[in-house]
Amino acid sequence: MDWYNPQDIEIPNGHFINGELRTFDDDTLSEVCCPSSGKPYASLPCASENTVDFVINSTKQAFTETDWATMAPRDRADYLFKWASLVENDREYLAQLESLGSSRPYHEVLQWDIPYVVDCLKFFAELADKHGGYIGATQQNRLGMVINQPYGVVGAITPWNFPMSMLIWKVGPALAAGNAVVLKPSELTPFSSNHLARLACDAGIPKNIFNVVQGLGHTVGQAICEHPSIGKVTFTGSTATGAAIMSTCALKGPKPSTLELGGKSPQIVFNDADLDKTATIVAKAITGNAGQVCVSGSRLIIHESIEKQFTQQLVEYFSQLKMGATWDKETTLPPIISARQADRIESIVSQSIADGAELICGGKKVLEGGTFYTPTILKMNKADNCAITSEIFGPVLTVQTFQTDEEAWNLASHETYGLAVGIHTNDIKRALTGMRKVEAGSVWINRYGRSFDHIMPTGGFKQSGIGKDIGVEAFQANLHSKSVLIDF
Repeated sequence: MDWYNPQDIEIPNGHFINGELRTFDDDTLSEVCCPSSGKPYASLPCASENTVDFVINSTKQAFTETDWATMAPRDRADYLFKWASLVENDREYLAQLESLGSSRPYHEVLQWDIPYVVDCLKFFAELADKHGGYIGATQQNRLGMVINQPYGVVGAITPWNFPMSMLIWKVGPALAAGNAVVLKPSELTPFSSNHLARLACDAGIPKNIFNVVQGLGHTVGQAICEHPSIGKVTFTGSTATGAAIMSTCALKGPKPSTLELGGKSPQIVFNDADLDKTATIVAKAITGNAGQVCVSGSRLIIHESIEKQFTQQLVEYFSQLKMGATWDKETTLPPIISARQADRIESIVSQSIADGAELICGGKKVLEGGTFYTPTILKMNKADNCAITSEIFGPVLTVQTFQTDEEAWNLASHETYGLAVGIHTNDIKRALTGMRKVEAGSVWINRYGRSFDHIMPTGGFKQSGIGKDIGVEAFQANLHSKSVLIDF
């Protein structure tokens, strides 16, 4: 039984600029496919560089001519609270729109994504009037002050795996700090961003303060990063794209960037952990959103004495998952975002097996309407196997065993990535030791995954990123400081 009829969803197609949906004469069209069916359901107008220039200039003009940056911060917060209320009121339509075009099941969007977006937006609204500069220690006949000001126009580029949540990560703190925003959502999941932008206008946020321009990364994304009126760039996506963005920002600015990038996050399970509880945590952390999560717990590092028992528990959990469309009430394993991504997963798994990994379960691409991939466990034969070194972005879990704590910490530290780590043990001394030893931006002990504690920042070490999303750090990253010195 379906939650809704996907053919009944009204698609807010186009660019959202100056409070309305628009297209331009030099737009090119790109098909947008539904992951659950594999079929196109819309033709997306992709902007040219000229359109990006027009949009950014319009946004800069709005930043300069409206009072968004100069109004009382509490008034700015009120608009953001109104926006959050409108999102909550439109939750069913947003959940349908999001699940239709992404890999997010409808009931998960309704129960998790929408409340997360609303709560996170309120968090940043509450920070709007709770920051300031400081008075510096100077000679008695002068006054030294450090004040904070918004950058102006922030360029935001968001991924396809959690379109609305990632939008709020970028747009929420930028607007709360008084900036304007030009957003490029993923061309694979473009439409929920348009409706969120419309709701922002309905809440009273001035037109052109938050604009959405649709298109491809190598044209629209590149043009945003290169534009001289963009004060800062914020991006979530692959490490390779993040490196290209950082390079462009350096060459064409220099301008700051916040980058939340790839991960290959370990879950370390010791033999004193609650194995039943931990097995469920580990299984959900690799199959949630079909493993298409930057912090997906994709590397199981487990004490050798419990490996076989624990692995069997995972296999049993995986066997109960049901593949299906995102609008199907029974779906517990959603589709892979595209056939191309499924082919990439299949290629890495095949190469891993050819290189000596043992296939415990799964390892199959399934074509049933959309494209799916069976939850997969690979027991590793060596640390440089491609399934360990590469971010797969699918429901594929590698298994490595250890005997000593030090061996566990060494296995957990990845050469390339350092986004998150899960540590499962009842020994608090051991857990806190691992917290310091493993190089990762987020450490979860006897749990795995983010919560609604938006005060906790997220971001990676090594090639998993620079800067922080969420938390006070994310808000402060949308302001730059100015020194003021006054002689009496």
